[in-house]
Amino acid sequence: MKNILAFAGSNSSTSINFKLVSYAASLVDRHQVELINLKDFDIPMYSADVENQQSIPASIVKLNKHIQQAEALMISVNEHNGGLSAFFKNCMDWLSRNDRNFLKNKKLCILSTSPGRGGANMANDYAVEILPRFGAEIVSNFALASFGHHFSEDHGITDDEQNKEFKAALDQFLKAIA
Repeated sequence: MKNILAFAGSNSSTSINFKLVSYAASLVDRHQVELINLKDFDIPMYSADVENQQSIPASIVKLNKHIQQAEALMISVNEHNGGLSAFFKNCMDWLSRNDRNFLKNKKLCILSTSPGRGGANMANDYAVEILPRFGAEIVSNFALASFGHHFSEDHGITDDEQNKEFKAALDQFLKAIA
C-alpha cells in the first residue's frame, strides 16, 4: 500500500479542480490517500526579501512534509490566462526554495479542469513540462473540459468519452505506483 497525496493548485473555496481531485482520490481503494486543501495553508507571496528576513514559511515546511511522506501525488491544476495560477506557481516557488528536488522520486498524476472546452489544457501541459525539473516523474495526465456540463457531485464525470480517458489516466497512475 502506497501513500498518495492529493490536492488542487487552487486557493478558491469553490475550486472545481479541488472537486476533481477529490473525486479522483475517492476512487483509489488500494492505497492510502491524504487529501489536503492548499487554501488551508497560509502561504505568503514569494519574495527574496521575505525569504531573507523570515526564512522559509512554516506553512511551506508543513506542505513539504506532506509531500515527503507521500510516494505519489495527484495534483489538479487550475488555469489562469493560459498558465498555472499565480497561487500554485507561488507554492512551487516556495517549495523549490526549501528543497530544489522536493518532488524527487515522486510519481505524479496531473489533472485539470475548467468551465470551458479547453479543460485547463495549457496549465496541465505546463505542469507536465515543469514539475520534472523538481524531480517528479509524470506518469499520467488528464484534462476535463467543460466541468459544469461534464461533472456531477453525485456521479463524477458524466461524459462517457472523457470518463474513459480519465479512468485510463487513473489506471496508468495506479499501475505505475503498484
